[in-house]
Amino acid sequence: MAANQGERTRRRLSTAQRREQLLSVGARLFSESPYDEVWIEQVAEIAGVSRGLLYHYFPTKRDFFAAVVERESERMLRMTAAVPGVPVREQLSAGLDAYLEHIQAHAHGYRAFHRADAAGDQEVRRVYRRALATQERQILAALAADPEFGQLFGQRPDVRLAVRGWLAFTTAVCLEWLRSPDLSRDQVRELCARALLGVLTG
Repeated sequence: MAANQGERTRRRLSTAQRREQLLSVGARLFSESPYDEVWIEQVAEIAGVSRGLLYHYFPTKRDFFAAVVERESERMLRMTAAVPGVPVREQLSAGLDAYLEHIQAHAHGYRAFHRADAAGDQEVRRVYRRALATQERQILAALAADPEFGQLFGQRPDVRLAVRGWLAFTTAVCLEWLRSPDLSRDQVRELCARALLGVLTG
């Protein structure tokens, strides 16, 4: 009887819902443990599915972790996409606020995403680095289109490197904030905003 109830529970989820459930479980496990210490059996057990069903969605552990990283990168890229015509200073504050709210709500996914660069698998690392490169291009495009900052590209050959460094700084700040939330979200937002504007206008 219990087995039949379990089967009915599994069938209640659509393909998209089941995939999302598995990725959520994976995000939690990969955020808490290194890649090599996460086992597909753990994921299947926590999700209440068979290993065979999990492998139906993700043929290998590499595919599974890559999907976890890809899911989080898509979320972050949507939030950091530039809004045409809106000044960078205004976008920066609103964008960081949304970004930090997302990090608080999806802490496991954020941690798992940033563990990807330490994974031994090159394909997983490529997914991670591609997402960071896209985020960097989005910020640079917004700066180039802004009347206040667009002129920097002709005067400052280090703008691209400055943006890359700022992304690393922001990541470090956010990961530490999740570990020890001594600062409010507003304080973290202001810290990160000042850091970017300071390096650009200093």
